Amino acid sequence: MRETWEFVLAGAGGQGLVLAGTLLGEAALHDGLNAAQTQSYGIAARGGLTRSEVIISCGEIPYPHVTRPDVVVALSEGAARIYAAGLPAAALLLYDSEACGEGIISCSGGRAVGVPFCRLAREAGSPGAANVVALGAVVAATGAVSGKAVRRALEGRFEGDVLAANLRALELGLRAVAERLPSPAVD
Repeated sequence: MRETWEFVLAGAGGQGLVLAGTLLGEAALHDGLNAAQTQSYGIAARGGLTRSEVIISCGEIPYPHVTRPDVVVALSEGAARIYAAGLPAAALLLYDSEACGEGIISCSGGRAVGVPFCRLAREAGSPGAANVVALGAVVAATGAVSGKAVRRALEGRFEGDVLAANLRALELGLRAVAERLPSPAVD
């Protein structure tokens, strides 16, 4: 595993990006790693630009804010365009192809991969779980945390039908990126 991963999850307020960032950080802790998570909200939390930053490391995290993202998840077209413009050369932008249109996002650096996060969440039986589909995509693309650890984090937050729908959403995200990118093994 890499020493440190830096993630940005961005989109419109109300899409559950802060929760997704928290779940990613909790998964890192389940895997015995260190994590730092911060968030920021636009002028109006619901609908305005929202961002969650997560740093995962085997070692100490001296600064809790992302300075050079390895992966950016964008659930809105506005967020995709903002982050695509300044994406570092080795970074990956995972954007919602349904919200942005397949192939319309181009990066100044790095690479962009469209995934229909919102459609897959509906297929999982939970239209609000696009954030969890995206979380599965992050795990499949990076292997920064294990799928098992993300499942444990979900089980610590949800139960019953809501948990079942979120677990389906996670699996759909894992599979969607595995189909689009060569990825590390995820358990």
